[in-house]
Amino acid sequence: MGRSGGLVSSKANMTHEISIVIPARDDAEALSRTLAHLDGLAGIHAVELIVAASGDPAGTARAVGTRARLLWPPGSTRAELMNAGAAAARGRILLFLHADTLLPARAVRAISEALADASVVGGAFAHRFTEAHPSLAVISWINRVRYRLTRTYYGDQAIFVRADVFRSMGRYASVALMEDVDLSDRLKRLGRTVVLPEPVHTSGRRFLTRGCWRTFAFIVWLLLLSTAGLSTERYAERWRGSSPPGRRRPEPTPPGLTGG
Repeated sequence: MGRSGGLVSSKANMTHEISIVIPARDDAEALSRTLAHLDGLAGIHAVELIVAASGDPAGTARAVGTRARLLWPPGSTRAELMNAGAAAARGRILLFLHADTLLPARAVRAISEALADASVVGGAFAHRFTEAHPSLAVISWINRVRYRLTRTYYGDQAIFVRADVFRSMGRYASVALMEDVDLSDRLKRLGRTVVLPEPVHTSGRRFLTRGCWRTFAFIVWLLLLSTAGLSTERYAERWRGSSPPGRRRPEPTPPGLTGG
């Protein structure tokens, strides 16, 4: 279902059940695909969409069109963009969605059903890579074991949280890396978090471009530093790299992701 300019503006003062906040950093191509995919999800017409962007103003504006509110916060880290989007959001539930991540068809209903339990403060989705690649499949399996055991989530799992809980816990930390791990670790100390079984699909371009196992080892190193309470800030530029993930060729939408 498309979103006309009148539809966006007419909802400006509404309170929504869910607000989806998408941080976009020079990711116009990936963002365009993700927004087009969101248009087809069940229940998306009742969801507030907010894109908090940095870089490529013309390309990002074209990608967003009238589908979402487009914000240009002063910061450029993912944490700064997501915090700015959350500050503008009116939903009782916040869903933070990376620009190259596709939600499952029942995502909207699945989140509402999970948070109908008052003991649940938030959670994330199971995760798969879009590309069919043996190394990515193994990495996805390892990651699945990790987050089910630890309830520590990565941002590309589409973390969701009650808006009042998010604001009371101080939002995302002002760090350039591992803001997702920090948030989910703080979140699980406040209440129960859940993993929704229908997976999101995320591009594995970063892994394929830089080497699957080399990139996986780098992530493990960052996670170990974070777990030990050590700063990962000096690795931020190395992680972001010179080639944004949205600047690669588009992949086909995985089966089972279309809404109804």
